[in-house]
Amino acid sequence: MTEGLTKAAARNIFYGGSLFFFLLFAALTAHSHFYIVNTSTQPMSDSVRLGKHVWEEHNCINCHTILGEGSYFAPEIGNVWTRFGGHNNPEGARMALEAWMNAQPTGAPGRRQMPAFDINDEEMQALIDFLEWTDSIDTQGWPPHPAG
Repeated sequence: MTEGLTKAAARNIFYGGSLFFFLLFAALTAHSHFYIVNTSTQPMSDSVRLGKHVWEEHNCINCHTILGEGSYFAPEIGNVWTRFGGHNNPEGARMALEAWMNAQPTGAPGRRQMPAFDINDEEMQALIDFLEWTDSIDTQGWPPHPAG
């Protein structure tokens, strides 16, 4: 009986281990996909899709994070609907978000400034719908702090 690992045994361990971890990775990927599609998010309306397009067109992610992804120059946007009181007063939150975005840049010295984006009312309402939809995603406790 040999004491060491044979070439055939090493090959079998390599291929068997590679196959096992590939199948494990595929199963975890499928599980994540079905969880996201069926549990954590709601379907996107046409308005939410337009809002996502506005978000991407104006490169908001270059300054803001959304669900932890993006730049950390400006506040987290994934829970902005909650921070503006959208669950208790949706119309008030909608008006406040619209007023905040329309007031930019504020011109306050020493503060970071959001640029003025020339978007029409339909795009503004769609962007707010996108922010509301994003806040409805089950993020399992992210962000850890309400302020983002």
